[in-house]
Amino acid sequence: MLLTCSVTLGNAADAPAKSPKRGIAYDLTSTQDIAALSPGVSWWYNWSPRQSNALDADDYASAYGMDFIPMLWNGDFNDSDIQAYLTSHPHIHYLLLVNEPNLVDQANMPPEAAAALWPRFEALARSTGVKLVGPAMNWGTMSGFSDPVVWLDAFYAAYRSAHDNRDPQIDYLAFHWYDYGLSDQLDRLTKYGKPFWVTEFANWHANQDGAQIDSVDKQNKQMAEMVTLLEARSDVFRYAWFSGRVNNDVHYSSLLASDGSLTELGEYYLSLPFSQGTP
Repeated sequence: MLLTCSVTLGNAADAPAKSPKRGIAYDLTSTQDIAALSPGVSWWYNWSPRQSNALDADDYASAYGMDFIPMLWNGDFNDSDIQAYLTSHPHIHYLLLVNEPNLVDQANMPPEAAAALWPRFEALARSTGVKLVGPAMNWGTMSGFSDPVVWLDAFYAAYRSAHDNRDPQIDYLAFHWYDYGLSDQLDRLTKYGKPFWVTEFANWHANQDGAQIDSVDKQNKQMAEMVTLLEARSDVFRYAWFSGRVNNDVHYSSLLASDGSLTELGEYYLSLPFSQGTP
């Protein structure tokens, strides 16, 4: 796939001004930050069903071309409240689900528990028309289920067993990655036949083996390689860099400096070429 930034093919008026795939995983609380990111970022999420109360509007798509995507982090939500919120915000077309279920300090949800929860998500999709994105998998810390493929296989089996061998509704599968080898990780997940949202990514390789990420230049290089991959893969629908401001940012992965300003890495993220396809 041809990648381009300012140079386009065909009618230039029809070319997107920025990547429709490119997002950020961060709780944006400042319109100034949104304005700084908006020339190159199309969406964000904050691991919550609603955007920050500190923001002064619900819909930033019209002013800044940035969509907020809600997440149901685990099963702790009120179904009628979420349905009402989605119904009153018809510009929201996607719902992120279940953050890293095989990590004991994240959603911490065994496959059988997630399978039992899934019909509630499906009911929300039926009533509002949103597409379901998840679960958001990573390599984890849950005994017996550290491998995302092992967890997903058990999840599918549990759901099928409870629903006459029917598959769960998963419109997109989500994945997180913080090392080298993103392409191989996504390839492992193609067996499920779903397009991807890579809802967290950066390179935090820390082993003192000569490949550790310990400078902004090294992170720039890794960002460029991963973004090129994600833009080129037709099975990647959206992706989100982690993150805006990282505490103790030893891997130089913060996109935002002071309020409304970008780091060097943030400026680079916005400048990277993108594909012309529209998700």
